[in-house]
Amino acid sequence: MTGTVATGLPMRRVVAGSLLRSAVTSAVLLVLYYDAPLNRPLDGVTGVLFLAALALFVGFIAFQVRGILRSAHPRLQAFRAVAVGLPLLWVVFASTYWIVAAEQPGAFTEPLDRTDGLYFTVTVFTTVGFGDIAATSELARVLVTIQMLVGLVTVGVLAKLVLGAVQVAVARRDGVPAAAPVPDETV
Repeated sequence: MTGTVATGLPMRRVVAGSLLRSAVTSAVLLVLYYDAPLNRPLDGVTGVLFLAALALFVGFIAFQVRGILRSAHPRLQAFRAVAVGLPLLWVVFASTYWIVAAEQPGAFTEPLDRTDGLYFTVTVFTTVGFGDIAATSELARVLVTIQMLVGLVTVGVLAKLVLGAVQVAVARRDGVPAAAPVPDETV
């Protein structure tokens, strides 16, 4: 990773800046999560806010894929997309679990604080499931099921979109035509 890039900056500096921006953005997301006023009732507005937050995540990923395709450094842009996108998704679910636990004290096998909500979110996302915290109410189980499905789709789609966008951007940058999709011959 030596040499300079089009901006005249050494490549190491570009990489360091990208890593630093990703780390700072993820840290800001965590600070916002711990500082957010989440003491709200479980009602239709909360459901709409949850869906809006998921839509924000989808919009963020779409924006990032577009950025990867246009980037002079698509691999760095892809890293930023993942390094910020996943914590964003985790904060959405952790916030939701915390609200559910606050409004329905028996929704989980133990009371959740914000750290527990984040811990539970990451254990569900990684499919580790230590078993120390489990969803017990119907609403909590539905939300966990949604998180599992969103997690599976996110990993698959994120990998496909991000890696595909990197391949297209690198091919475009290097002047190589991107591989054409293989036609479906099952007709």
